[in-house]
Amino acid sequence: MASFFPQDVQIYHIGSTAIHGIWAKPIVDILVEARPIEHQTIYELLLRNNYLCMAQSKERMDFNKGYTKHGFAERVFHLHLRNFGNHDELYFRDYLNDHPEVAKEYENLKLSLWKPFEFDRDGYTKMKTGFVHKYTQMAKEESLEE
Repeated sequence: MASFFPQDVQIYHIGSTAIHGIWAKPIVDILVEARPIEHQTIYELLLRNNYLCMAQSKERMDFNKGYTKHGFAERVFHLHLRNFGNHDELYFRDYLNDHPEVAKEYENLKLSLWKPFEFDRDGYTKMKTGFVHKYTQMAKEESLEE
């Protein structure tokens, strides 16, 4: 049987559903790290499986699945395809899981942004950027100390 994914990939569960003890929308965020040479194969596979490419650059591609004209489908996924080592989300996820009080702050921030940005995904993401960047940097600094 043929493999659907190239051999050299790493797949991670990221995003709010990967953070223990906080409320999260039922959207699963997935980070896939692969060599650049594999990106086209993965891109084609995802499109064949009804993912939509929402953003693309030399370093990354972002895909969504489960958005409909009438709102969310039963299952919604965000898949982030990156080069190996481009995984700041792992630092953020792990930091929040190790610091439940910061995770609760993040939950409160997300809940405060929910209604004002319910139909503005880009605005919602932009409003979280400072918080995410701050704690990602703290996580990276902690990892250097270990």
